[in-house]
Amino acid sequence: MTRKLLPLWPQPEGLDAHAVLEHRTLQDGMPLIVDEQMRPVEPICGWFRALAYENKQPETMRAYAYIVRRLAEFLHGRGTDVLGATEADLVGYRWARTELDTRPIDGATWDKEAVVINGFYTFLLARGLIERRPFRLIGRSQTRNSLHSGVRRGMEIRHMSVEQYLFFRDVGFGGQLPDGSVDDSFRGWAPHRGRAALELALLTGMRLQEWSTLLLPELGVGSRRTGDPVTFRLQKCAKYESPRDVYVPSAALDMVDHFLRLERPEIAEVSAKALARRGTDLFVVSKVDHEQGRLHGVLEGRRRQFVMSAMSPELRRVTFWENEFGVEPLAVFIGHGGKMLGPSSWDRIRKDAWLRMRAHADHPSAPLLPGKAWRFHDARHTFAVQLLKYLQRVRVQGEIERDKARGMITLPEHYSLNPVLTVQRRLGHLQTSSTYEYLRYTEDPMKYVDAAFREWSAHDGATYADIALRALDADRAEVAGA
Repeated sequence: MTRKLLPLWPQPEGLDAHAVLEHRTLQDGMPLIVDEQMRPVEPICGWFRALAYENKQPETMRAYAYIVRRLAEFLHGRGTDVLGATEADLVGYRWARTELDTRPIDGATWDKEAVVINGFYTFLLARGLIERRPFRLIGRSQTRNSLHSGVRRGMEIRHMSVEQYLFFRDVGFGGQLPDGSVDDSFRGWAPHRGRAALELALLTGMRLQEWSTLLLPELGVGSRRTGDPVTFRLQKCAKYESPRDVYVPSAALDMVDHFLRLERPEIAEVSAKALARRGTDLFVVSKVDHEQGRLHGVLEGRRRQFVMSAMSPELRRVTFWENEFGVEPLAVFIGHGGKMLGPSSWDRIRKDAWLRMRAHADHPSAPLLPGKAWRFHDARHTFAVQLLKYLQRVRVQGEIERDKARGMITLPEHYSLNPVLTVQRRLGHLQTSSTYEYLRYTEDPMKYVDAAFREWSAHDGATYADIALRALDADRAEVAGA
């Protein structure tokens, strides 16, 4: 639901739909499920209204809407609805989604849907619309329910070696050949943009929504001296809107500068006149207050000012400033039409890069590629693992120095020097347990295996296969002797 589309909808005579939305304080992007007579379907729409009042992101509510709509359609096919559903109905829905569908979903995807369904029924229970949940809570902590797949899993952490990263950045996005030379046959568009995006993801640890929605002033454009790093506040675009300070090193900013100088001006110039005709639905900035982190301008005919860290992705997509050609987007990363690139556009760019990498995978200079395509998020994982490794070495060296001086570590030193706590702050994790997952990847376990069996494998030219065969022979001899 969006106010800009209201003129396209037929409305009953005498009804001011815009006034109704304003009176009920309904935000743009709130899902609206309607029946065949175009009437809101309750209590589903009531749930989305409650989520909107809780400032749930429109993208999140949109994903929830598809889940609840599928559930409602399934229940309708069984002759019931969300209020009359039983545990058998919901278990049947789980079976349909994970086993019977043309393209069944995996356990991890289903568990995410189950969390949404549980949240929906929690809302119904709190509103007194049902007497109890139509499924049982199980486990000692009563935090799981009978809809859960039962599969325990950790975070899927995939990190790259430096060779894999450079291959991803320069060959996949940059259009180079694996030996570093220029590929004259490369027909990719805006290679500097993709390289800059991946560099930002790697050197800051930001998520896709965080770095892809950046505005030029946040990276110091117009205020930063060449060679200086930048620190800015991230909040509204962060996961769970959890605030944190992001440090952007000069190496990442240099890569962004290449895009800003070589590719972005042409993209912005081509779209400037067309964007100027969009009228009042744009937030046109007239002043940038770098010291306060504020933007001053006009939105929908009114003078407005916003703190950049508090600007939503939706507002950022319509934020522009005027230049000699018309209006130019204030977003760092833009595409055709001068619009901020969305998640689907970045996913398409990433897949094109992966296809190019696969095409050069047999080159002698190419690193080993995984069977599953690299994601932008894997650069975030690489950031976390490499930062943990470095901080652990720093802390070990610091403990050695303190031991020499016979000093004791203080509590402030513990928090300031603890590698896990430092990486947790940099990543914006709410729970320390999430950051601890990365510790498993800071060391290569095969190195310990090699070290443990080095003497064995060297003894009389024995190999691991020889060792295994000798162990089997020993077991057989013991069984025969018994």
